[in-house]
Amino acid sequence: MKNWIVSQIDKNEAKRIQNEYGLPPILAMLLQIRGITKREEVEDFLQNDSVIASPFEIKDMKKGADRILSAIDSGELICVYGDYDADGVTSTALLYSYLETACANVIYYIPSRETEGYGMNKGAIDKLAQKGVKLIVTVDNGIAAVDEIDYANSLGIDTVITDHHQPTGKLPNAVAVIDMHRSDCQSKYKMLSGVGVAFKMVMALEGENCDVSSLLDNYSDLLCIGTVGDIVELKSENRVFVKRGLVNIQESDRVGINALVQTAGIAGKKITSGNVSFTLVPRINAVGRIGFSGKSVSLLLTEDETEAMEIAKQLNDDNTERKEIEQKILLMIDDMVKSRPEIMYDRVLVIDGEGWHQGVIGIVAARIKEYLGKPTIIITRDGAEAKGSGRSVEGFSLCDAIFACSDLLTHFGGHPMAAGLSLKSENIELFRKRINEYALQLENIPFNACNIDCKLNPSLINVQLVEPLAYLAPYGAGNPTPLIGLYKMTLSQITPLSQNKHLRLQFKRNDSIVTVMKFFTTQQEFPYQVGDMLDLAVTLDINEYNGQRSVSIIAKDIKPSALDTEKFLQSQRNYEDFKLGLKLRQSQIDDLLPSRDDFALLYVFLRKAGGYAYPIETLVHKLEYKLSVGKIRIILDAMSELSLVTVSEGVNSAQIRVSQVSQKVDLNSADTVIKLRGMQQ
Repeated sequence: MKNWIVSQIDKNEAKRIQNEYGLPPILAMLLQIRGITKREEVEDFLQNDSVIASPFEIKDMKKGADRILSAIDSGELICVYGDYDADGVTSTALLYSYLETACANVIYYIPSRETEGYGMNKGAIDKLAQKGVKLIVTVDNGIAAVDEIDYANSLGIDTVITDHHQPTGKLPNAVAVIDMHRSDCQSKYKMLSGVGVAFKMVMALEGENCDVSSLLDNYSDLLCIGTVGDIVELKSENRVFVKRGLVNIQESDRVGINALVQTAGIAGKKITSGNVSFTLVPRINAVGRIGFSGKSVSLLLTEDETEAMEIAKQLNDDNTERKEIEQKILLMIDDMVKSRPEIMYDRVLVIDGEGWHQGVIGIVAARIKEYLGKPTIIITRDGAEAKGSGRSVEGFSLCDAIFACSDLLTHFGGHPMAAGLSLKSENIELFRKRINEYALQLENIPFNACNIDCKLNPSLINVQLVEPLAYLAPYGAGNPTPLIGLYKMTLSQITPLSQNKHLRLQFKRNDSIVTVMKFFTTQQEFPYQVGDMLDLAVTLDINEYNGQRSVSIIAKDIKPSALDTEKFLQSQRNYEDFKLGLKLRQSQIDDLLPSRDDFALLYVFLRKAGGYAYPIETLVHKLEYKLSVGKIRIILDAMSELSLVTVSEGVNSAQIRVSQVSQKVDLNSADTVIKLRGMQQ
């Protein structure tokens, strides 16, 4: 369950924007909600004519460019040292491609995720030294490589760092450290991806009077994929990169991208930031997660169509294998949660396993975070050593939380929403304890949110209303796809599709009837029934088929109309605080402590239903909001202790079975109830 938050609308300001700029009402309203209200902001956003700032605004850019130009002129061997994800791969391909056209003596290096890990390492530096490399230019990494760059210096190898990650302390002793997040960097725009910084380096190499438009023609396809893949905010310069890049990918003369588009099954379709994010990026990432990332760079650089298609097919196969590995780990975590439900009670979830593929643990963390609504770190153990990857909820800086435990870590880095770490396996439990102590010190960790842009009367939905939304694209971080709230909708029909993989739902409100798609949900997993009144968080788009245009409505979240999500989530947290042994306020105890009638209500429902096979949270709705979710969980714990029911709850599912009982039991004798009553003031 997510906390539904509806944006505040200033109707007068939205009306002003509508009238002043001659915009459709829904477009003006969404611009106002997103804080785009001034003329230059509106024009910049809608026309996408943002000026790409001079690269020399970034600290050390001139020093770095001068060193690279010197290496080109003298024929020194340059190595572009990249990373294995989509941002690192596209950064490598972009800078290598440019240097090659500039007649540089250049090679590239992508470390193995499995054997070398992220960033520079001394073994790789030794290999490059043996090849005669005199200058290393990092892309999408390097800001934390203090020791490694000292080692390179000792071998007579210079380094130019181009990175976009947060510095973690002392800056490396490189010829140039180009990172907008340096405390002494005065550049105005700091939200570039690694490939964005690499592009700025290319601009710097071209000089003060470089032709930015021509460079975008050449490289915006790579810029687009890397920027979308790194989930940086799609505002200002990033918005230009992605918008130009989507057109470039659609009409690409880069044979590798064409092959990737074809094997991904989106050839002939309109290229959007969505299918870049969900089809192209995962395939580029997949080979780095379970294979050798150099293949992805080769794909983006090759001019041989046959080779490109071979590599693209391999990436497609790797992506399929990645999904299978990911699913196996998720099933293992599900079993762990069923046997050890206390895993779910922490503010920050830290889950570890032996031999989990480190290439997919970040994706698994993202999935668990979405299921359970909490910052999540997944750790894989390899004997005495362990590596982890985490994902956070909006408003909780995961990198700050990890930095607070840095004394337990051998390596760490990342962003507020995503971070990576390494540590000794023996320190995992202590790390879990410490990061949760840090989280508990914060006033309030925000709940995972479902941010609704605006509520809409379903009778207003038509092609003419939805068409203007296209002006807001491309969508991504910082500019999400508009999420529209349809409230108090009565479910009138449920139709399974694609062998029960997806659902087509029909809803009514007054005289309006709308059809909504709910993807990746089976009829058995859908906890609602015809007649239920529900609220929908949906996206709106235009479908074109056989020359006909219609509105596509896709459900991203569904909740009962009567449910107060913030109150619900607070009750869930009250229960977790109880299970963690924290001191409870009286209001928390009142929310959790059940009466005999409360026990009877839930038990009778379960007896009549023959058990329950939906997430426990949905019982709040089934019991018509007579019990809080925290109280329901307390009752289930007590009834389990008294052998009245058995409860098996996984990450995203639950099974409650009612036991056969031949005699009455004293509900107040359950340890859970005794403990909770003992907390009363």
